Amino acid sequence: MNNIITAICNLVENPKIKLIRQGDSTNRANSMGDALEEYIKDVFAGTVDFEEGQSRAVAISSTFSYLGNKTNPPDSMLKGGNAGDAIEVKKIENQNAALALNSSYPKCKLYADSQMISKACRECEQWTVRDMIYAVGVVKGDYLKSLAFVYGEDYCAEKETYERIKTKIKEGVETIEGIEFSPSKELGHINKVDPLGITYLRVRGMWGIENPFKVFNYVYEQNFSNTFNFMCIINDDKFNSFENISELYELARNNTNLEIRDVRIKNPNNPAELKEAKLITFFVGESK
Repeated sequence: MNNIITAICNLVENPKIKLIRQGDSTNRANSMGDALEEYIKDVFAGTVDFEEGQSRAVAISSTFSYLGNKTNPPDSMLKGGNAGDAIEVKKIENQNAALALNSSYPKCKLYADSQMISKACRECEQWTVRDMIYAVGVVKGDYLKSLAFVYGEDYCAEKETYERIKTKIKEGVETIEGIEFSPSKELGHINKVDPLGITYLRVRGMWGIENPFKVFNYVYEQNFSNTFNFMCIINDDKFNSFENISELYELARNNTNLEIRDVRIKNPNNPAELKEAKLITFFVGESK
């Protein structure tokens, strides 16, 4: 069963960072955000060198139980039921840019009873809750300059934190007198705004979060002279649950650009508490 350790090993062993695949005459990636999503699939499935076709489709199908769309999170889910992580891919264009999450607040974990996910996502396997990986790439032109993998439980607060704010705002909006509302999953849907009663107003939340390179700058600092920088943070409980970590350690012994360090990170629900975690870093040196 492929997991985040598989993906890191694939990346280190074959660090190709051009996002558009050679020979892809159809240019299936209409934007670099789409290209990054395809690249992340390839890293997890081990298909970075594959051309578009049956072999790549089979490998991706054997790796993922669900591939999403722009409307419903997540972007993908690895096979394995509750043990198969969900993945959300985000593209940014510079190291300081925040992640635009739009109407979906940050996810510590992904729950099968979430109203935000599709029926296909909910029923692709038997599952109730999955860990969430945020894969954040800094893209310049056709190339990936930096990539971060972080787990939602190490990055953002539990869902009650965000649900409480969303509920209070929704309740506040709907208590405004003299306004007609319709039931809505959004913060509000106001009818008959104008005298003719033909205009409506949708009140939507637009969530955002600082990117992992900024959030974890107290344990990791990029070297911008490198062609490519990779960072991954995994709390110790999650890291030790993987059966293939010996492969990663073996790779690190033979590749000086790959490092695994013990760090302590802030608990997103209580920053006064520190969590034991692994910081995994890799880089491709400056081009000659």
